[in-house]
Amino acid sequence: METDTTGVACDGWDGNQCEGTVHCPPRCPRFVDKHGARWTVRFAGPNDIDRLLGMYESFGTAERAQGIPPADYDRRVDWVTGLLADGSNVVAERDGQIRGHAVYTPTDADRPEIAVFVHPAVQGRGVGTELCRQLVADAAAADREALVLHVETGNRVARNVYHEVGFRTVVRHGDLRMELPLDDPVATEVRWPPVVREGPVEPPSETAPKGSALRPSADD
Repeated sequence: METDTTGVACDGWDGNQCEGTVHCPPRCPRFVDKHGARWTVRFAGPNDIDRLLGMYESFGTAERAQGIPPADYDRRVDWVTGLLADGSNVVAERDGQIRGHAVYTPTDADRPEIAVFVHPAVQGRGVGTELCRQLVADAAAADREALVLHVETGNRVARNVYHEVGFRTVVRHGDLRMELPLDDPVATEVRWPPVVREGPVEPPSETAPKGSALRPSADD
């Protein structure tokens, strides 16, 4: 029996022709990495704390920057709990496992600070870049003014990711401070549906809907 897909925004994982709907989050949650693996990037809430802590168990000294994620378990629990309570969090999920986490905090600040973390086993596959773009889309939809971040001068990989997304260095004293004003065209482009970003359709005259159907409620 054939399924009538008339009016459906997209078909399965073939998202190139997806036009989006009013119920979509600020950026399409479907993502295919550089190895062809399929991911879902979604908003995170308190129910994700155990899986987030599980992801961070695999982080060693090389994956920590500026003391985060904390090496001590109890401090790590407090840190993750605080981010989930005070920030806007997104996670990259595949096969039921969380392998990437990004957050801007505090949620209601005009210029919140972002942080991005990717499990060592999947680094270099574009997951961190996609997480950044998800945060940019969410912050722009929430009418934030800009996103800022601090990155160690020697962390060339992270710096390249942030530059690729659109961040620019504004301060070079010690650790670098980078910024992305959300009136920058990139903040509009990241909210285009896949049919525009990857397909033949011309860019729309208006940005994507500001609603976020996947954000968990306070009761979750």
